[in-house]
Amino acid sequence: MDEIVIGMVGAGRATELHMNALKRVSGLKLRFKTIVAKRSEQLIPAKERYGFEIASYRFEDLLEDPEIDVIDICTPPYAHKDMIIQAMSENKHVICEKPLSGYFGDGSTDAIGLNVSKVDMYEGLLKSLEEIKQVVHKSEAKFMYAENFIYAPAVVKAAEIIKAKKSRILYMKGEESLKGSSSPVAGEWEKTGGGTFLRTGAHPLSAILWLKQQEAAAHGIEIHAESVFAEMGRITPTLTEHQHRHILARPYDVEDNGTAVVNFSDGSKAVIIATDVCLGGSKNYVELYCNDANINCTLTMNDMMSTYFLDEEGLEDVYLSEMLPSKLGWNKPFISDEMIRGYTDEMQDFMEAIYYNREPVSGFDLAYDTIKVTYAAYKSSEIGQRIQLTD
Repeated sequence: MDEIVIGMVGAGRATELHMNALKRVSGLKLRFKTIVAKRSEQLIPAKERYGFEIASYRFEDLLEDPEIDVIDICTPPYAHKDMIIQAMSENKHVICEKPLSGYFGDGSTDAIGLNVSKVDMYEGLLKSLEEIKQVVHKSEAKFMYAENFIYAPAVVKAAEIIKAKKSRILYMKGEESLKGSSSPVAGEWEKTGGGTFLRTGAHPLSAILWLKQQEAAAHGIEIHAESVFAEMGRITPTLTEHQHRHILARPYDVEDNGTAVVNFSDGSKAVIIATDVCLGGSKNYVELYCNDANINCTLTMNDMMSTYFLDEEGLEDVYLSEMLPSKLGWNKPFISDEMIRGYTDEMQDFMEAIYYNREPVSGFDLAYDTIKVTYAAYKSSEIGQRIQLTD
């Protein structure tokens, strides 16, 4: 293989993050051949910005092109399942943005997040996951789950420490919170498959599930998520327009805050927090309380740099940090954001997995477990009971 030929589907924020990271991949030759999206106002600028050779409105063009080795799926979640199945049935390698899948309704009910039972959603999801699982396991291609948290240098270092010291992780906390999403469909369950707990909570949840697997490997034992108890809420619809003015979240039928407690088979617990009501920039961290160490992984906001501005003159094109309405006053800018949050090493791993024919660090099992726990949390919140995850 002289080069890895990439096809991209999607032209939004996830595509931007993936492409910024792919541009940093070293030691391998990449060719950005075709990008596919539905809206011309996104597609054409993305083609030029990222250097793709071809712009198309047809996903089938990626499937039918024998030159394309890998398809990077950066669409809203409702499209993931069909695209994964089609691509892997053609033995195309797949990079899939989170989440793996979800429940998106059958078109017969409006506002499904409010009108469809989460019990039914959970059962529907499990059936959907089995369909995807069969195709992934049958395919000769690789499935790569785009979960950047487990490639973040702080989380990778935490795993190194846990394995070296053979520490027992006794309790964990993880959070991603911000003031909402820039995605126009973020508030619609039928497009996203859930609200902030799925959209942002998936990151710390995946990191915690992965770190427990690193602990298990260090001790030569099996540890799995055993049950989950959760509470989901919708607080922003209670605000007046004036009270709502600083918060971007506009949930139509999804939650804007969620908290879950995950219980593991070794007796340890983890708390996952996700909200769309956090001002001041995005908040991303994972904390581990061990028998012989405390490890705090802060992805954002970190303390590598501080700035203070009285005006924004000359800063129009200077990116400081995510979800800040102003650059005035004190701020903590994101430094090498693609690296600190794991995107660069994520794409390096994926490209090497394809080139050297090895498994990626973030694969199907992590994707499967993350969405299963997420929907069990939705079910738990609805019925007010702990949900067992094991058969």
